[in-house]
Amino acid sequence: MSESNQEYIVISGARENNLKNVSLRIPKRKITIFTGVSGSGKSSIVFDTIAAESTRLLNENFSLFVRNFLPRYPQPDTDAIENLSMSVIVDQKRLGGGSHSTMGTITDISPILRLLFSRVGQPYVGQANMFSFNDPQGMCTECNGIGRRLGVDMSKALDKSRSLNEGAIMLPDYAVNGWEWNIIVQSGSYDLDKKLSDYSEEELDRLLFAKARKVEMDFAGKAVNVTVEGIIEKFTNKYIKQDVKTKSERTQKTVAPYISEGPCSSCRGA
Repeated sequence: MSESNQEYIVISGARENNLKNVSLRIPKRKITIFTGVSGSGKSSIVFDTIAAESTRLLNENFSLFVRNFLPRYPQPDTDAIENLSMSVIVDQKRLGGGSHSTMGTITDISPILRLLFSRVGQPYVGQANMFSFNDPQGMCTECNGIGRRLGVDMSKALDKSRSLNEGAIMLPDYAVNGWEWNIIVQSGSYDLDKKLSDYSEEELDRLLFAKARKVEMDFAGKAVNVTVEGIIEKFTNKYIKQDVKTKSERTQKTVAPYISEGPCSSCRGA
């Protein structure tokens, strides 16, 4: 085959899905865009024919033992596909992962850049993980490597013009006489009819930010040791430090209005 023909991916007689013996040449080293109405065969050409064959050819380079652990791709229904090299496939599915997943981590560019900076950067450190926001040695300690600082929107979490009996705590799960509300009430000597705006600094700090501690409480006449935290402390530990994106979609929608977000003041988002 002539050198000029090597500059094209040549597809002959493609019949995947709704394709009817489609033959075409796709230039290499250029951006090619497939457009058309729904059902015209765009995905059948790109994903079910080109991408499937590229992945199948790549997997054939591995041993039979390794191939047993890889997804299986049958040969696409075509007469021939020529000049096809290995492809990087970005499909139409939503990417998974949490807040630490970025384009760099998904495409494996980040490890290469970290290695580069660790070897030739100034100052020289020699350890690539020092440049990783997923590693305790490299991540910002204030935002845990996310680059943005999440916090509780206090204007939505509390209504200081109300008392505990009047529903001053507006966070989920703290309805008056509810389970979490009762734990807070029993855990300290709070005046239930006193407006939060009239609380002393010490009382408010204990209600909102008290660290986890064991408190003996009475439930149905039985003494039970219960772990108690301040309401903001507990919300932060449960929905912010644990990454709310790992929770169910329903939970995310419930707690999202009470969470504010902005660039980390320490690393400035870096």
